[in-house]
Amino acid sequence: MMNRIIFPILIMLFLQPIMAQEYHSDQLETVANLGEYMAIGLSVSSENRVFVSFPYAEDRPYKYGLTEVIDGETKAYPNKKLNKHSGNEKKRFVKVQDLYVDANDMLWVLDSKPSPGGSIFGDSGKAEEGKFKLLKINLKTDKVEKVYHFEDLDKTISGLNDIRIDTDKSLGYLSDPGQAAVVILDLKTGKTRSVLKNIEATKANPDVVLSYHGKEMRNKEGKAFSSNVNGIALTSDNKYFYFKPINKLNLYRIETKYLADASLSEESLAAKVEDLGEVGITHGLIADKKGRVYLTNSTDYSVKYFDPEDGEVHNLVQDSRLLWPDSLGIGNDGYLYFSCSQLQRQPVWNDGKSKVEFPYQIFRVELP
Repeated sequence: MMNRIIFPILIMLFLQPIMAQEYHSDQLETVANLGEYMAIGLSVSSENRVFVSFPYAEDRPYKYGLTEVIDGETKAYPNKKLNKHSGNEKKRFVKVQDLYVDANDMLWVLDSKPSPGGSIFGDSGKAEEGKFKLLKINLKTDKVEKVYHFEDLDKTISGLNDIRIDTDKSLGYLSDPGQAAVVILDLKTGKTRSVLKNIEATKANPDVVLSYHGKEMRNKEGKAFSSNVNGIALTSDNKYFYFKPINKLNLYRIETKYLADASLSEESLAAKVEDLGEVGITHGLIADKKGRVYLTNSTDYSVKYFDPEDGEVHNLVQDSRLLWPDSLGIGNDGYLYFSCSQLQRQPVWNDGKSKVEFPYQIFRVELP
């Protein structure tokens, strides 16, 4: 236990100065160079098809919301019509946030444009309704099979961020930093429940402020970046659901049988949450077939993994090019794929000046 607590602190104290200089790991491979296009969502199919999403913003270049990487190039997916950024918002992508290929090889696309109050991108302004939908795409036919619109969600405060699909229970689990909650979507009825709302495990710790080379991540008003429950992971057997706020050092999990039980009170459900101890500041999460949970960390330019068998955090790869490693996908080729969004280098966190290093990139590293 002592090693697990001290490890993140040692990383912060000793590795950040090293990472201030160029440090490239031989383990890291570039899958695609994306030029000036900022990617966030990423997922990989059983046939090792790599899908990448690009959230729209007026202040940065934008071409497509959802793409497939083919021979190192991004191609509009599943067609150009959905990727056209004009027209009926119910029939096109608005701001694609996260992707997830489920156990049945269906691609789930979370199209999420939160209200300013529910966004983690540093947006400000009055509360207004966000725009959310979830698309189910059959990868065998490359056709959209179903769309969910979250009609019963409070869109003035919600900020749907990540999606995982429990194929056994026909449920979707979504992190909602805006509500500091987990949203459970019934895939049969389209109805939602918001659970674990504003508990210790889903709320950001205001004392945890992200810092890079001695500079805290704050906007022009001095407000520090903060995100409630954000990264989530679902084990391949659909037994455990892992989750974590970015601005929190601890990792949490709960058995999905409890999430599926709508008869449990909020207090009873919260009591089922397990605190797995400190893992450091992290962003994206994903679990492999052995139950290990991978965690991306921008403050020490690394990808780590938590192994439930020994309860320890292990280092997978560190590299100075890992500028806010974000979403992850696991292929059947033995590789972990991930995007780097460089969120901490966006103008909003740097006095209006972009510090992004082009090109944005998609990387992969061998699984342990």
